[in-house]
Amino acid sequence: MAKVNKRLAVLVGCNYPNTQYELHGCINDVVAMKDLLVKRFGFDPTNIELLTDASAVTGEGSSSVVLPTGENIKAALSKMVSQAEAGDVLYFHYSGHGTRIPKPAHIFGHDEAIVPCDFNLITDVDFRQLVNQLPKGASFTILSDSCHSGGLIDKEKEQIGPSTYRAASSLSYKAKNIPFESILEHLTTLTGINTSDIGTHLLESFGANASLKFLTPQLESELFDFLKADEGILLSGCQADETSADMNPMESGGKAYGAFSNAVQTVLKENSGRLSNKEVVMMARKVLEAQGFDQHPCLYCSDENADATFLCQPEAKPY
Repeated sequence: MAKVNKRLAVLVGCNYPNTQYELHGCINDVVAMKDLLVKRFGFDPTNIELLTDASAVTGEGSSSVVLPTGENIKAALSKMVSQAEAGDVLYFHYSGHGTRIPKPAHIFGHDEAIVPCDFNLITDVDFRQLVNQLPKGASFTILSDSCHSGGLIDKEKEQIGPSTYRAASSLSYKAKNIPFESILEHLTTLTGINTSDIGTHLLESFGANASLKFLTPQLESELFDFLKADEGILLSGCQADETSADMNPMESGGKAYGAFSNAVQTVLKENSGRLSNKEVVMMARKVLEAQGFDQHPCLYCSDENADATFLCQPEAKPY
């Protein structure tokens, strides 16, 4: 009997309820994506792990009980990658806040990170390590609907990148960004340590579950010693220097959503045939521009994967 390739997914929605950073559409984003994965892309619901920070009802009517802490998200991703074999399709969808971590004073630039519900940051170095662990022939697609998500797989090749175009947006939305200074202030209240070094706070708060970037700083250079084309594919909701929008139209009876997640889902619903990763990002850009959003999704992957079919869609099916 021919081997059946697995399709595995981890979906994370962080709304940060009852905090000053509260968002509204992130859980809706991943619940909607789960439905698409099953109906459109042939994922078995039992192979989709959903992590949210509220008792959001899933498609089967059960509630999520696994909180999207840094430890839980990394455990779910590590488990998924460890199960992967050649030909398998892996997918991670994140909707929530992102942030930028300043590099040391002698190095120019920032590092990108996502912000789990407990503020235990997951950085571009963590995603790079996951991609490096993929077996040859497996693919790993990451869709991050968060601020500063461009470059979230460290050193991944840019295919669709920064745009100089800037729309004058009159939309009312909340940016999916927690400034670095706010994260530092929050962690300082937890540790009581008087230092601006975020790594010290993260290690004190989360120990061995902190990002590899802070646990083993030397690993960052080691990860890139033999960097080559890989099977990591990043669809980011915006450029590294931009914010992504969280819409809350509930006052008018609508449903809250993340602008990028919604744009991708709109593209997929309007195009039942196979689309390449590049086509999905370019079409999502057009949807966002037409809706008046000032954010520019990007694509980071190898040349080959830029033209590969999004999530290896087996065949065209009407949604």
